[in-house]
Amino acid sequence: MTNRSFASRTYRDEGVVLRTHKLGEADRIITLLTKRHGQVRAVARGVRRTSSKFGAVLEPFMVADLQLVSGRSLDIVAQAQTLGPYGREIAADYRKYTAAAAICETAEKLTDVDGESASAQYALVIGALSALSRSVHDPELILDSYLLRALATAGWAPSFTDCARCGAPGPHTAFSPALGGAVCHQCRPPGSASPAPETMELLAALLSANWPQADASEQAARRESAGLVAGYLQWHLERSLKSLRHVERV
Repeated sequence: MTNRSFASRTYRDEGVVLRTHKLGEADRIITLLTKRHGQVRAVARGVRRTSSKFGAVLEPFMVADLQLVSGRSLDIVAQAQTLGPYGREIAADYRKYTAAAAICETAEKLTDVDGESASAQYALVIGALSALSRSVHDPELILDSYLLRALATAGWAPSFTDCARCGAPGPHTAFSPALGGAVCHQCRPPGSASPAPETMELLAALLSANWPQADASEQAARRESAGLVAGYLQWHLERSLKSLRHVERV
């Protein structure tokens, strides 16, 4: 009976490690975003011992094939095998590391209560971490593209062309996080930002993953777009990201 009960509580999934923290002398609590079960918090027993077979697999930014056992408050990691060793390359570069930390913190916040979009959010995180580890684009561009696409997946897709409030055809010269992005002159609230046209074009490129256009953007547009993305993210999450403060903008 005990074995059958244990087997019934065991499940397999792939997941990315969003965060870890110590538990006792040798264990860790791992916050995972899984492909099919959403966000999972699980105990990895003995993982901090040098003899642990999967300690390195359960570091932040790593993707693993996991066997887990359901528990009352925390699940238990029974097995873990590396699928995407992104953490090794990311941890060796400060810009990549801070971008990845902001990506994972955002994913944790967005999937904490929203299980419906977890599978799509998982795919976005995996894509962003893979791109960071392979240095295919500037780390901050990868981060901002991820943030915009993750918010869009969560139901907060911004507009960077037509007016987000009345739908008037753009481009427009004002931006309001509260109203959903670009706004026309009639809908513009007092105090709205007035980004440069190049900045709005970059934001649209990042949202649509138009990488040739994003990679060719100027630093001034990247800096301004980063501020707008951070403001948009904070408005919809109703909190600021601690990790975003450490991202170095060139």
